[in-house]
Amino acid sequence: MNDTVLHVGGAAPYDVVVGHDLAGQLPAMLGESVERVAVLYAGELGELVQPLVDSLVEHYDVLALGLPDGERAKTAPVAADCWQALGESGFTRSDAVVTFGGGATTDLGGFVAATWLRGVRVVHVPTTVLGMVDAAVGGKTGINTPAGKNLVGAFHEPAGVLCDLSLIATLPRAELVAGLGEVIKCGFIADPVILDLVESTDPADLTADSPVTRELIERAIRVKIDVVIEDFKEMGGSADLGEGHPGREVLNYGHTLAHAIERTTDYAVRHGEAVAIGSVYVAELAARAGSLDPALVDRHRAVFARVGLPTTFADASFEDLHAVMKVDKKSRGNQLRFVVLDDLARPRILAGPSEEHLRAAYAALNDSGIGSAS
Repeated sequence: MNDTVLHVGGAAPYDVVVGHDLAGQLPAMLGESVERVAVLYAGELGELVQPLVDSLVEHYDVLALGLPDGERAKTAPVAADCWQALGESGFTRSDAVVTFGGGATTDLGGFVAATWLRGVRVVHVPTTVLGMVDAAVGGKTGINTPAGKNLVGAFHEPAGVLCDLSLIATLPRAELVAGLGEVIKCGFIADPVILDLVESTDPADLTADSPVTRELIERAIRVKIDVVIEDFKEMGGSADLGEGHPGREVLNYGHTLAHAIERTTDYAVRHGEAVAIGSVYVAELAARAGSLDPALVDRHRAVFARVGLPTTFADASFEDLHAVMKVDKKSRGNQLRFVVLDDLARPRILAGPSEEHLRAAYAALNDSGIGSAS
């Protein structure tokens, strides 16, 4: 199958390429002026990244920097170590960064590129479904602090994104499934065809080489592109997105509770798993606020569970999670804000829901009685 090129417009346009064996396209994305390239990769992927490094050595001076795995990469000390290495290697404003790894590697590498000399070129080569549909597209970069996830960051568009589907064949099944959490989220907020595809496909057939998996990934990327080009810096909706649309904030559907779950479990729960739980939570919350039909709450549970994602959570108290949610980036003052649905692909902001509804929605995560939204 041919490569799919998805164009991201705006002030700094770039392409997202989906296909196989894409490393040869990297030099064109990096540009002719680049002399040095820093490859920031997840440390556990040292063997997998080597062919890419070898191909770059033919054209550039290459600095390969292995990072801690997962969320442990997304800290200020790790970023500082990268800055130190770039400085010692003489990286200038005309040089570039390439990230190679999952969402955490992409977030950290993008942040290093955004902050080194106030911004150098970066090309993302995501190696997970999550990285392809979420972290690599849209220009958000970030690191975590003890107070919460992604509280420090910058907007910095990549020069390009190479989604090499050959790489996800190396993923453990649990990692591929976790990435589908973000994909299914896109189905609820914008593209219900995603839900139809998941519901009509045997979950065992959602493999790295499945054409359905590729279509799901491409559809999720398109959802993100459509939102980002209208509201790059998450300032609010636009006329093109529809009246009352939350703008880029819609991509945070399910994320308020998801980030709290990740934080309180010290990131033992994968991001996509937490998003699945968080999405069921906001569906329950919207039902209690009177805006979402209980049948659609049922569908949330069913679709996420169909691919093997969790839809329940009882490993932290409501009080602990509530405390973490209060420092979520989407909060305004003391008021919690949630992206909720009025119907499929009809998102809006629910600001300041009652604690009664917040508690009831959390209790419902472990209650099989869907639709008890009185």
